[in-house]
Amino acid sequence: MARFMSLGVIIGLVVVFGLLSIRVMASFFLPLLLAAMLVVIFGPLHRWLRERLSGPDWLAAGLTTLFVLLLVFAPVGLIAARAIGDAVEMFQGPTDPRLDPMVLERLVGSVNEATGLSLTADAVNGELRQVAEEVMAPIATGTPVVIVKAVIGLVVMAVSFFYFLLDGPHMTAAVTRLIPLDRRYQWQLLAEFEEISRAVVSSTLLAAVVQAALAGIGYAVAGLDGVFLLTMLTFFGAMVPFVGAAMIWGAASLYLLFFAQQAWAAVGLALWGGLVVSTIDNVIKPLVLQGQSKLHPLLALLSVLGGVGTLGPIGVFVGPIVVAFLQAALTMLQTELDSMSGQPAADSGPAMAGDGPLPGGKTSDGEVASHRDST
Repeated sequence: MARFMSLGVIIGLVVVFGLLSIRVMASFFLPLLLAAMLVVIFGPLHRWLRERLSGPDWLAAGLTTLFVLLLVFAPVGLIAARAIGDAVEMFQGPTDPRLDPMVLERLVGSVNEATGLSLTADAVNGELRQVAEEVMAPIATGTPVVIVKAVIGLVVMAVSFFYFLLDGPHMTAAVTRLIPLDRRYQWQLLAEFEEISRAVVSSTLLAAVVQAALAGIGYAVAGLDGVFLLTMLTFFGAMVPFVGAAMIWGAASLYLLFFAQQAWAAVGLALWGGLVVSTIDNVIKPLVLQGQSKLHPLLALLSVLGGVGTLGPIGVFVGPIVVAFLQAALTMLQTELDSMSGQPAADSGPAMAGDGPLPGGKTSDGEVASHRDST
């Protein structure tokens, strides 16, 4: 009896401190998830370095981490420097947000006729300036906080990436011993994570690059200044389906219409953005996800859209992973039901059949092959 009471207390402590730990670590979930995805993508490079270096294990992990940081931060730094230059040029120009008087007079006249109001051009321009100041003030004050959080997230991601490479097999072995699930199913879930991680990262980056390139063509044809800056903003905005890229080309279209007096350019850019830039995202992601994973194109599309709608930008990564895990769990359930009924289990590859190695150097009997043979 005392033993059961002790077990109940231990379970209670695990639940309480587990929930507290999740709350403490929640803000670092995205950096940790990105670090795990990077391990999947750059695991072959790490293994290649480890096999050719005679030094300690941390040397290969450190060199891989350094390579990834240089691969990511060097291009981003160059792009940011160019974009900052464009931004400085834009802010050095006239910053008073005033509509063209002729356009404004016609617009105000039409509104007054339709509504019976007595608006004036000066009043509208003054209100527009006040709105612009109210919008820009929170952005200006919140930017330092966003930058600090981004830097902290990048540091956490880099450190986690290094330790995942160095101690990943030990971490995996420790977790699998604690989970009351057949080891072959655990490795199957790990294989699903590797597969869907590659698909999500490649589809997200490819869609963002294509959207930014197409939008950049539209900005250049429309005759906008700061094309490079707008293209970069579109790239980062495109990480969020629908809204992100549309915010950039939509704002550019409004600028052309109301401030630059280029109605045809504004309409053309809006049509290009709506029909091509924002639509291509819904074509590329499902195709890449379906091509690199077992997700049906419809499930791939809904997992991305539903993930973003539920979890925000992080849902781009989490949504497909959750759906892939559900699909794997249903396959496991079917296998167990077939086994209980005496029917032969459906062939689902080495992870289920137990006749071959799994991704990352893991064996199907649930044991990690060795620290030097896995990611």
